[in-house]
Amino acid sequence: MSDLSIRPLTIRARRSDDLDQCVDVLREVRLASGYPMKWPADPRAWLDHPQLDQAWVAQSTPGVIDGHVAVQNGREVTRLFVAPAARRLRVASALLDHVTVWSGGRLILDVVEKPNSSAIAFYEATGWRYTHTTTADWTGPRGEAVRLRHYVR
Repeated sequence: MSDLSIRPLTIRARRSDDLDQCVDVLREVRLASGYPMKWPADPRAWLDHPQLDQAWVAQSTPGVIDGHVAVQNGREVTRLFVAPAARRLRVASALLDHVTVWSGGRLILDVVEKPNSSAIAFYEATGWRYTHTTTADWTGPRGEAVRLRHYVR
């Protein structure tokens, strides 16, 4: 059993001084699972763009960020990621539960459609309802069309 699994998880508003560590965790996530599909030119700005309503981090140890989530447009979940070392320890579930309480209601999100997606499996196993699939208005790293699965909770 990992040390993380026995420590309480704290979820708090993300601060500007968290951004460098969030970028480091995002880089680990990218190497482990390919999220985000395209690495942003400025990852700090990608995590802290002005359209975000609020962002939070999850910590099991003070000073160590285990996960991140943000909301835009009042109910759209975005920028959700969990450090590879903290996966399968309910960090994503805790972040999404926190966002649900904060929003006071129904949330939406989209996820890149790809075979054997652990993100799709997670959302479908935790009560998110698939609604439809669309083609993104942006392309993948090689200029390919990207299909998005849309969910509500």
